[in-house]
Amino acid sequence: MDRFFAPNTSEALAHTHLTENWFTWDQDHPSFNETLVAGCASYQAFTRYLSGSDLFIVPRSHRELEGVLRRYAYDSIHNAIAVSRQTLQRGGYSRTCSLAEKSIRDVLNTNDNATVLLNLHVPQPETFTGQDVSLPNSNTRIRT
Repeated sequence: MDRFFAPNTSEALAHTHLTENWFTWDQDHPSFNETLVAGCASYQAFTRYLSGSDLFIVPRSHRELEGVLRRYAYDSIHNAIAVSRQTLQRGGYSRTCSLAEKSIRDVLNTNDNATVLLNLHVPQPETFTGQDVSLPNSNTRIRT
């Protein structure tokens, strides 16, 4: 993870703060802290992608990869909003999403990060050692 977010980046610090103080993080600020939530959401999006645990359609391009990471970030933002006891300011959701999106774009556009992430979950070709079987009364062959 250090390749994408060094431990001293705002995203890594936000993630640490939120995960260590999950039940009380929102009480430290008089209103919903958009920057904190966006930074943590961006960090969690990359963590979720790196694990690959719920990645069913593998992205094939930079644009698809960014879309996957954005959706992961939105999930994280929704979770933070759900547990927060602070109300969102007018336009706060859009600002939070924009901050997370900018963070994701910045990481993807740095060095070869996008290429590394795209190659991480490329499906490996499978070798198939089956036999051809003919169906009765048919010219169709089925490989088993």
